[in-house]
Amino acid sequence: MKKICIILFLLITFFTSRIYAEDINSRAVVLLDSTSNKILYAKNPHLRLPPASTAKLVSAMVVIDKMNLNSVVTISRKAATTQSVAPRLIPGEKYTVRDLLHLSLMRSVNGAAVALAEAAAGSEDSFVDMMNAKVHALGLQNTRFINSSGLPGNGQYITAYDLSLVMKASLDYHAIKEIINTRTKDIFNVNGRQIFLKNTNHLLWKEDDVIGGKTGYTRAAGHCFVCAVDKDDTTLIVAILGEAVREELWQNTFALFSKGQDILSLKAEPVIYFSDIKRKPIVPASYKQKEGAPAKKKANIKAKNKAKKPEKKGVKSSKKKNVKTQKQVKNKNLTAR
Repeated sequence: MKKICIILFLLITFFTSRIYAEDINSRAVVLLDSTSNKILYAKNPHLRLPPASTAKLVSAMVVIDKMNLNSVVTISRKAATTQSVAPRLIPGEKYTVRDLLHLSLMRSVNGAAVALAEAAAGSEDSFVDMMNAKVHALGLQNTRFINSSGLPGNGQYITAYDLSLVMKASLDYHAIKEIINTRTKDIFNVNGRQIFLKNTNHLLWKEDDVIGGKTGYTRAAGHCFVCAVDKDDTTLIVAILGEAVREELWQNTFALFSKGQDILSLKAEPVIYFSDIKRKPIVPASYKQKEGAPAKKKANIKAKNKAKKPEKKGVKSSKKKNVKTQKQVKNKNLTAR
């Protein structure tokens, strides 16, 4: 009898904890097919929100563009006193650029990002100009930074769609791709101080196909995450902004990757949702046409009147009670909170 109760408990836990893409309550999400650059699934893809530490992917790209990975950087007082998670950096310590990138991307140490910014550009302010020039060169029109680490501030924002493109661009950097795929690592400063690092991306321990990702959190931003995975010769990228519960980042990511596989195998259609109740979901044309099937007319992603995604009888639509109406989606001048 005891064994039966345990089995029933496990079954109930499994089936009630499963998350579907339509159930995700994060403020904005994007599932991108990086191979074709097509959105497979999205919610508020162009809503400007705080990036938190996902900004460090952009700062890492700029650093690698400007510096030798073996160059030695001295930690300034500003870098050492920047608000950050552990481990704390000490003024006067010296690290290689590569090790500071590990601190920044694996553990999200803000001081490491500041130290790299100062070394690459002379000051963090000048470095931020480089970051904004970088995203402009990538064609991102809804992203702006005011610091190198992602700490909150007025006028700093990104969208889930832009974040997915940042992830795609960062995968072209071998050093970044290697670091974000690293689970644990010991690094040493020039004087021999040893620091053990454990990656904040929990999916590295749960999914073998994960290429890597970057987490982020501030009170203003909530929990943020961007991650890439290889699925059937296709690279899928998930970007999540404004999630209230950290553990749901991992469940939501799995749900979105599962949704992506369904779309790629023609079991589901791409769809884009908006929190503004006046905007209907956009149901783009089939992702892939079945052989011999007539081609469907492509949907305009900016169209206002599209057919609503059909719902199964007896099944409630996506959770809306926790989703704030976001009329700001249409406002191109919206600043991050």
